[in-house]
Amino acid sequence: MLRFQRNGSVMSVDLHGTSELQAKELLLTWLSHAPQSVTELRVIHGCNRGTILRDMVRNDLTHPRIRQKLPALNPGETRLILSSGSR
Repeated sequence: MLRFQRNGSVMSVDLHGTSELQAKELLLTWLSHAPQSVTELRVIHGCNRGTILRDMVRNDLTHPRIRQKLPALNPGETRLILSSGSR
């Protein structure tokens, strides 16, 4: 089940249960339509069996809104710092 949650300027999405292709399409679509007021997307991909999703997010995912990628304290999560400029 996909879940998006917003807490101020930070959004989070849980990718558990998605394939690599589904997750990438979901993230790219969301990034293309994300409100400019959102400055960070916390991507929860898992760490035990989530290495395919983690590697896709950290190594392969590109989008003009992504300014920086940071590992979170939780190894099953990656923080995407977003630019607020034009897409």
